[in-house]
Amino acid sequence: MKKYVCVVCNFVYDPAIGMPDDGIPAGTPFENIPDDWTCPECGVSKSDFEVQEG
Repeated sequence: MKKYVCVVCNFVYDPAIGMPDDGIPAGTPFENIPDDWTCPECGVSKSDFEVQEG
């Protein structure tokens, strides 16, 4: 599964870890996170994330 990085603050969402404290269990692909989810670090929308390259 691909990791995604916030283009504003560089927060990385790692699907292998998920965000259990926010109700997103480990193993949840980024595509399956609700569309109204926001970056936990800076608050921007899901659309402000890009696939993390190598």
